[in-house]
Amino acid sequence: MAEDAAVDYTLNNPDTLTKYKTAAQISHKVLEAVTGWCLEGEKILSICERGDKLLAEEVGKVYKGKKISKGISHPTTVSPSSYITPYTPLSTDAEEAPTSLKANEAVKIQLGAQIDGLGTIVCDTIIIPGEANKDDKLFGREADLLLATHYANELLLRLMIPPGLLASGTDEEKKKAASVKPITQSKMTQLLEKVVKSYGCNLVEGTTSWLFERNEIEGKKKIVLSPPSDGGKGEGVPEIGDVWGVEMGVSLGTGKIKTLENRPTLHRRTTITYQLKRPSSRQTLSEIVKKFGTFPFSLRQLDDERAAKVGVVECVRSNVLRQYEVVADKDSAPVARLLTTIAITKNGIVHLSAPPAPDLAQYKTEKKITDEEILKILEQPVARSTGAKGKNKKKKKKPAKKATEEEDEDSSEEE
Repeated sequence: MAEDAAVDYTLNNPDTLTKYKTAAQISHKVLEAVTGWCLEGEKILSICERGDKLLAEEVGKVYKGKKISKGISHPTTVSPSSYITPYTPLSTDAEEAPTSLKANEAVKIQLGAQIDGLGTIVCDTIIIPGEANKDDKLFGREADLLLATHYANELLLRLMIPPGLLASGTDEEKKKAASVKPITQSKMTQLLEKVVKSYGCNLVEGTTSWLFERNEIEGKKKIVLSPPSDGGKGEGVPEIGDVWGVEMGVSLGTGKIKTLENRPTLHRRTTITYQLKRPSSRQTLSEIVKKFGTFPFSLRQLDDERAAKVGVVECVRSNVLRQYEVVADKDSAPVARLLTTIAITKNGIVHLSAPPAPDLAQYKTEKKITDEEILKILEQPVARSTGAKGKNKKKKKKPAKKATEEEDEDSSEEE
């Protein structure tokens, strides 16, 4: 503990950013592999198991011989079309274990790695290859869904930049820009709703972005979009030095949610201590603490899956463990979700782990964003150019307005 206290885990320490970036590189490599395994007829359980095996192998290759914790910050999960939350079935659940992927469905892949308690998590949505998209082109509602999610995510990232951080001009102009109040979360929701409604979609109710801290993926600050009527409001504002897990959820339905009857298989240890009464519960908790710390895990990752299903019951009841319910779209409509881990530095946003940039030219739809306020924000960069490297990044991330214009060109060509 004393050794931990002596280490600076803020972004002021270059080693902190290096560890985050190392974890992110692993997350990206495994996400790419898992994406390739997601084909029609493949079992979700098998994909998740292979993903976790690859995560463990890649983590084992870095920081060898160092006395630091490292591992999986989020198990591999593959969520079917209308599922919103990460999903990973168990081999001992006869009904869910055979669940396989269907052609043309929107599937969410989520996973992550951590180095020294500094975790990155990434989520991407893909459409399972089928006859309708065998040449990688997407039409109609599938295209609407992925475009709405992409642009809403890009807008949210820009709305999270602290006021004045990337301001240019005189010192007086910069000072004036920095004095502007941060955008409220209700305003964020209003602007994002304009984006997704441009494509005939809706925000997923209660989509939450969290502040990431060391050994903690649900920190003191959070942004809650389209908050449910029964509460769940956000708190805090993004600041320089923060690391966030930025989530975007979009539905082809109303965006309202429902909890499914599926067994919750994802859990995470809380900071609550409790004297567990059952030996099986104590044994299960001991294994969880040793293997996962306070990061999320699946029951299938424990040595004895059947014993784990029994052992977690008392742990959940006493709030030593939090269980993640399986949540889906209330209308059973397709849902897309993205999760990006970012760092906010003095030069703007650094993408640590992020879903791959989509090839927008492959998405064919007549819908587009027309709101000038939205288009103006989307044109803005997320970071300040810092030399040759920064210029390359800026060139790669073209303004969203141009992207929407490209959609117009595609549509007119089709006509």
